[in-house]
Amino acid sequence: MDPLEGEASSASVEYEPVSVKDVLVEMKDTAELLIDLSYSAVLHRNEDLAQEVLRLEERMNVLELRARMSLMLAARNPADAEQLAPVLGIVAAADDISDAAGDIAKIVLEEMGLPDAMRAALPEAAETLVRVVVDPDSSYADRTLADIDLESETGVRVIALRRGDEWLLNPGPETTVTSDDVALLRGPEAAIGDVCETLTGEPYESPSIDSPGVPDLERAVDTIIHMKNLSELAVDLAYSSVLFDSAALAEEVRNLEVEVDAMQSRFEAWTLRAAADAEEPIALRGLIRLGVSTEVISDAAIDISEGVLRDFDVHPVVQLAVQESDEIITRVEIEPGSELDGTTMTGGVPDVDSTMSVIAIRRPDEGWILVGTADAELRAGDVLISKGTRTAAEAFDALSTSS
Repeated sequence: MDPLEGEASSASVEYEPVSVKDVLVEMKDTAELLIDLSYSAVLHRNEDLAQEVLRLEERMNVLELRARMSLMLAARNPADAEQLAPVLGIVAAADDISDAAGDIAKIVLEEMGLPDAMRAALPEAAETLVRVVVDPDSSYADRTLADIDLESETGVRVIALRRGDEWLLNPGPETTVTSDDVALLRGPEAAIGDVCETLTGEPYESPSIDSPGVPDLERAVDTIIHMKNLSELAVDLAYSSVLFDSAALAEEVRNLEVEVDAMQSRFEAWTLRAAADAEEPIALRGLIRLGVSTEVISDAAIDISEGVLRDFDVHPVVQLAVQESDEIITRVEIEPGSELDGTTMTGGVPDVDSTMSVIAIRRPDEGWILVGTADAELRAGDVLISKGTRTAAEAFDALSTSS
């Protein structure tokens, strides 16, 4: 057993009078970061990132216990129990995501084996996530993120800081980066090396990539990357369905989960076929674990949105917990003859008078298309998942309707 695991599992947790909203906020942020960290640890074969996943997993276990204690005390009658039951589902789902992320991290820590195709599957333009320890002599040490202005200058973002056992998730402009902080950075590969060197005082080495050369294995890896992206989208939509009490978004979570299930079946078939041609079939163990854990994450998204699907009233504490900005996620279906029908998109933004950004398309004859920064042409029948302000969302909905 990993020393960190053994020490973490024996820690006692006592009830503390804490805000349920604050605990749910931290659980949501932690779950999203865990997904990001665990896959990055696998794709980059980075043991340091994998260890941070286990630390966050233990933090999630503590948060889950505290949330359950607070919710048990809050239920005073049957009406309270009915409203709080879906909240318990959200708490359990966040913990399921945490456990799945921990299982993914252990692929690296237990050296279960992964094919080289995993690293080769990363798109060239993909952002990189790295873990660094801030050197006391760094020019960034003991300065706020606003003062450093890292994202504007380099495109690299500090997505989390760990200071001893304390986690600072979603650090803001006034957050100070101190010496010996563990910083988690995300940004373009071309820029992240210089930032790492400035923070640590040590050279940054980009991992090398080898071509896989096994067709079935390439298909399996491409499939697991797509499953990962769909599962992340499902979790995002699930929280949004709760925030806006949107049965339409919750139904899209269900559609995503069905797609991930189907993809997992194809993924398993390609992985087994690839074993016949692989030089070391044992190296596929980690890939199989990755597929199972990814499917668990998409199932957890269903659990988050279950209260909405079953038409329970959304508890106010949940709405407060997941509402962090004016940006919202919407679902619209393009009607024939509407302004969006036949519109081209550049960089994920439709060529119409709107500031909404399309993040995914569900197309009847093609399934899910993750847009990102891609160019595409919108068609009648497309279901668009988009991000933007409330005002822009209302205008965007009108553009999808034929007059």
